[in-house]
Amino acid sequence: MRNTYPVGRLMMLMLLLSTTLFVKAQTDLITNAPARDGLSLDGKWQYIVDPYETGFYDYRYKERAQDDKEAYWNTDVQANKLDRKEHGFIDKYTLNVPGDWNAQDPKFLYYEGTIWYKKKFDYTRKVAANQVYLYFGAANYQADVYLNGVKLGMHKGGFTPFNFHVPDSVLRAKDNNLVVKVDDKRHAAEIPTLNTDWWNHGGITRSVRLIEMPAKAAIRDYTLQLSANGNTVEGWVKLDNAANGEKVTVAIPELNISQTFIAQQNKAVVHFPLPATAQRWSPEHPKLYTSVISTATNRVEERIGFRTIAVNGKQLLLNGKPLFLRGISIHGEIPQEQRRAYSPEDAAMLLGWAKELGCNMVRLAHYPHDESMTRLADSLGLLVWSEIPVYWTIDFTSEAVLQKAKQQLHEMITRDRNRASIIIWSVGNETPVSPVRTNFMRTLLETAKQTDATRLVAAALEVNYHSKEDLRSIDDPLGEYVDIVAFNEYLGWYSGTPASCRTVQWATKYNKPLFISETGAEALGGMHADSLTLWSEEFQEWYYKEQVAMLKRMPDNFVGISPWVLADFRSPRRNNPVYQEGWNNKGLIDQKGNKKKAFYVLKEYYEGKK
Repeated sequence: MRNTYPVGRLMMLMLLLSTTLFVKAQTDLITNAPARDGLSLDGKWQYIVDPYETGFYDYRYKERAQDDKEAYWNTDVQANKLDRKEHGFIDKYTLNVPGDWNAQDPKFLYYEGTIWYKKKFDYTRKVAANQVYLYFGAANYQADVYLNGVKLGMHKGGFTPFNFHVPDSVLRAKDNNLVVKVDDKRHAAEIPTLNTDWWNHGGITRSVRLIEMPAKAAIRDYTLQLSANGNTVEGWVKLDNAANGEKVTVAIPELNISQTFIAQQNKAVVHFPLPATAQRWSPEHPKLYTSVISTATNRVEERIGFRTIAVNGKQLLLNGKPLFLRGISIHGEIPQEQRRAYSPEDAAMLLGWAKELGCNMVRLAHYPHDESMTRLADSLGLLVWSEIPVYWTIDFTSEAVLQKAKQQLHEMITRDRNRASIIIWSVGNETPVSPVRTNFMRTLLETAKQTDATRLVAAALEVNYHSKEDLRSIDDPLGEYVDIVAFNEYLGWYSGTPASCRTVQWATKYNKPLFISETGAEALGGMHADSLTLWSEEFQEWYYKEQVAMLKRMPDNFVGISPWVLADFRSPRRNNPVYQEGWNNKGLIDQKGNKKKAFYVLKEYYEGKK
């Protein structure tokens, strides 16, 4: 009988199968990785630049066999004088991990492709029977991970964590050979896609560590959240290899709380009253409580804040009280060093600037930032909008692309669901309106709600700021599914002059809070002229003055703004040879870390909104 199965459907089935296998290749994410027992693998790693991917494919462009001696994941040491080796890792060529390769050597500035990393280490388990996992904070974009010649797995996604189980037969006490192939080439069917407005920083950009956990009743994941009514702590604890009836204890010593719960099928549901005397987390009082989760074999400790976030009609409510978001958008970059941000010190600088600006909120765009950012935001009392890189025009028709977006969304939420600072999960930025796009984005919003129902969901919508109408209404059909209607507007920069703001009114047909997720104008730091001179600090200052005047006329459902952007950042799209030279200069802080004049305009506005 002739096979009449449509070719298109067969290809889609193959894509879905490959996506499913890709997801299953990873071990479920371990949360609170920094607090786990193990070993940091940060530091100097040897590398090989491999633009032709010779270490992965043979000369017929077939993937090399696992035991192929020319595969770069296998030993580079000659067995004898006649053993031909055409690859080698040596200390002459090293890169810092964490860190992007683009900033570490001028030859890598524009490099997009494959680099192989190698790290030698010794490791002895604390308990011989314990399980060991290899955890990556992030690697951009595709990481293939090999230990002692055995492939542990592959991960796609440049900004979210992943981990793999290390089989007992693979890990050695001495001279472990860890090799990671990192490929940051851009592709149309990936998240993000080919076209973005930021630098494609390649490499192992966040910390790497071994994590050791008990073989029985290990705590893999958990969440503790304040219920919507603000009276109880609700959540769950997921265990590995736990017998039914396993006891899980949740304790908050400062509040004299210790409750024991019974696990069934490796999960314990948590529910207990929070004393009325417990302090709710807020920007003014970012109270965190040491929370201890334990089983008979495992103990995990974390600082967690308890608060509620909700929408009531046109109002945004934190702990039941109206909230105005004095925000700023941030890229995860350090402009003075032209590199990806990755450390607690980097987070302290970026969020310190935001606090100095008078912010109570930051939009971490356009991808999940390093975990040090969200942890420090908890301590500083900065509310957070966290986002996956569904950016501009991806392939909204592709089920495989949707699955990749869902995977990144799941990894973002899993890592940070215990951060009180995060109030909004965002599923994308400036996606063009169409029925297929709206269905794609709606699915992501629903997925976010199903994964974590305690927070708000949103997306940064694009609006028509070229219109000559005085009343601009936000009517994107995605507004029906978000909790707050957020939009990006650049009236006075991409259309007209800042004076164009003087008669404009903004509104939305949805009875929901209205939020400006971006606005801004470029200025080359240190360039001064009159306010009518484009690219000058004075023009940017004028832009912000007109924006602030417009903000004072916003409707009663206006709940805040996060202008674009805190600091200048690198972008290959920005090629004016005088005023940009590969920089997006919309920052309120310039390439050298100096504050521009517009910084003080926004700061004054925020001081009046406290």
